[in-house]
Amino acid sequence: MASGEAARGETVPPRLHDLGERLCSLITALYPDERKRPGYARLATMIRESTGGTISATYLWELATGRKRNVTLEQLSVLAEFFGVPLEYFINDEVSRRVNAQLALAAALRDTKVRNLALRAEGLSSASLDALLIIVNEARRVENLGQVRGEEPDAATP
Repeated sequence: MASGEAARGETVPPRLHDLGERLCSLITALYPDERKRPGYARLATMIRESTGGTISATYLWELATGRKRNVTLEQLSVLAEFFGVPLEYFINDEVSRRVNAQLALAAALRDTKVRNLALRAEGLSSASLDALLIIVNEARRVENLGQVRGEEPDAATP
């Protein structure tokens, strides 16, 4: 199925075709532990309590699973406010990429060892940082880990 087409052959506005994916990314970023992740009913309640905006649990689920795309600007605004992202996150690919890179960094920094590595690297020369990047990239290769989500290209990446 081509991007921008719905299952029944209807054309979907190109900027909303991945709304569900973006919404799920935000939920996962806010609640990385699936066991502690609230259900859609609890999430809808939290959204209402936090923003004053109302989105039903069923509608939230339908948006997250891609079953619905007929979202209003007001609903997008409520979601953006709750998740702390710009409204454009939901409709602009570049803004979405930038926010996702920031979310990936925040997620990585939750790990104490990753945070300590980053803090200890501060102040090192460019050559030392390049050497560390080569070591980390090689360790990721040995452990069969893919490219880091949201990673910016740099000279030390082979």
